[in-house]
Amino acid sequence: MADGGGRGRAYIGSFTAAGGPGIVTAAVAPGTGALKVLSGLNGVRDPSYLALSARGDVLYAVSETAEGAVAAYRVSGDRPEPAGPPVPVDGNGPTHLAVHAGHVLTANYGSGSVTTVPLRADGSLAGAPSGVLRHTGSGPHTPRQHGPHAHQVQPDPSGRWIVSVDLGTDSVRVCTLTDGALDVHREVALRPGSGPRHLAFHPDGTRGYVLNELTPTLVSCRWDAEEGSLKPLSEIPVLAGAPEGDAYPSGVVTSSDGRFVWTATRGEDVLSTFAVEGDDLRLVGTVSCGGRWPRALTESGGFLYVANERSGEVTWFAVDPATGLPRYEGSIEVPAASCVVFD
Repeated sequence: MADGGGRGRAYIGSFTAAGGPGIVTAAVAPGTGALKVLSGLNGVRDPSYLALSARGDVLYAVSETAEGAVAAYRVSGDRPEPAGPPVPVDGNGPTHLAVHAGHVLTANYGSGSVTTVPLRADGSLAGAPSGVLRHTGSGPHTPRQHGPHAHQVQPDPSGRWIVSVDLGTDSVRVCTLTDGALDVHREVALRPGSGPRHLAFHPDGTRGYVLNELTPTLVSCRWDAEEGSLKPLSEIPVLAGAPEGDAYPSGVVTSSDGRFVWTATRGEDVLSTFAVEGDDLRLVGTVSCGGRWPRALTESGGFLYVANERSGEVTWFAVDPATGLPRYEGSIEVPAASCVVFD
């Protein structure tokens, strides 16, 4: 089985306000996918989500604070080095970011907006935001849906569109990015009160899977890159039965071969495996995440990695090639872990 990551490095975000070390760099062992901590960097407060440049030489981090900022780091060695000062995003509580077409885009949960920050040719932040798209609307689930709460932003597989997922408005916005500004092409309504959190595209670029946080379900959708259209098809539970207590889905990823989809659910603290059967999904089973409060889930090199926020570790799993079910392999300690990305 291949190793996890191009140069064999993982970058782990954490909540410094909860005792996290900031950004942790870890080596990835070829063959086993095992992680080994190399360094820590407390550069900005609460770097809860990270993303790498296309070349893998610059790492970007949100600062999930009331002020809201994004920071850039060079990653040529075992410890990231700041590539200039953090830039305010004119938004509250950024929870996610993506790099596309010479810009960094942040999804700002608190203010319900998406910010566009231009990049220089060397990947550093060029300065103030070039645009802020403010979502509008609300949902029936109070107080979580009193207003918009943008939770994720990413380009679609074709690179033509920017997609933002909003928990507060029960919708997904499909946007164009022109001259550093986002414009809404269409807004796709999902079931009221579902609270969509993240969307993962299928590798073939024709399907997408929206994970709901306020109800533990997964929505299978048809994606049309020509039209910029997302059509919900079916919605299924991420758990085999009714949850015993809290159940807040957090992360969703697809396998590189498109055969499986995995989700993580906090409270129940499980990973769910789904088999892809055309436009439909079938729940294969659930396994423990190996910790408490799995905030994010990542697939790399044939392994699954989970950032368990409240138990303070990153766990990794091998995947059964026939069933897609994860098998626990190991963990490293990272207090208040929030996400894992690979070069």
